[in-house]
Amino acid sequence: MAGILAWFWNERFWLPHNVTWADLKNTDEATFPQAEDLYLAFPLAFCIFMIRLVFERFIARPCALGLKIQANGPQKAQPNAILEKVFTAITKHPDEKRLEGLSKQLDWDVRTIQRWFRQRRNQEKPSTLARFCESMWRFTFYLYIFTYGVRFLKKTSWLWNTRECWYNYPYQPLTADLHYYYIVELSFYLSLMFSQFTDIRRKFFHAQTTH
Repeated sequence: MAGILAWFWNERFWLPHNVTWADLKNTDEATFPQAEDLYLAFPLAFCIFMIRLVFERFIARPCALGLKIQANGPQKAQPNAILEKVFTAITKHPDEKRLEGLSKQLDWDVRTIQRWFRQRRNQEKPSTLARFCESMWRFTFYLYIFTYGVRFLKKTSWLWNTRECWYNYPYQPLTADLHYYYIVELSFYLSLMFSQFTDIRRKFFHAQTTH
């Protein structure tokens, strides 16, 4: 593990020539970014996830119900062991040949079987209430962090003069406001990285996971 960490934090990759991590140790006069700061994101990610659960249950859900968004999902398909086995083990979109075979086996007409598969597929879709709660959580966080970022940026000199971004680089002290912003953002995306497996599954799930 030590060898992997040493390879990952290689000074030749992260720092300019003739600069080492020892040069960026904290002093009484200035605080610099430290690799150890990243460890704070993991417990904070768990805290953000717990805050999300509380927010969705006690804030987002009442808001949704107040807007007349119902928790009822789509109409459920009639229980049928044979069709359920086909749906879960073979295909959710049977072709015409399979539909005709099922029609003979069950003595149902093809249109009824098509309707059953359509209703069964709809059952797996999350309710509008679940979508609303998840979207409201993300909107609230993004609005908060965007507002915080704008208020922070307004106080910086390098917003108005981009040359300031490189002044005294890489010996640029880390302010508490900037440290807070990056750690909260990182923690939020860490929480999403784990919760995406239980969140509403989107068409671009694999691309999102890779990203």
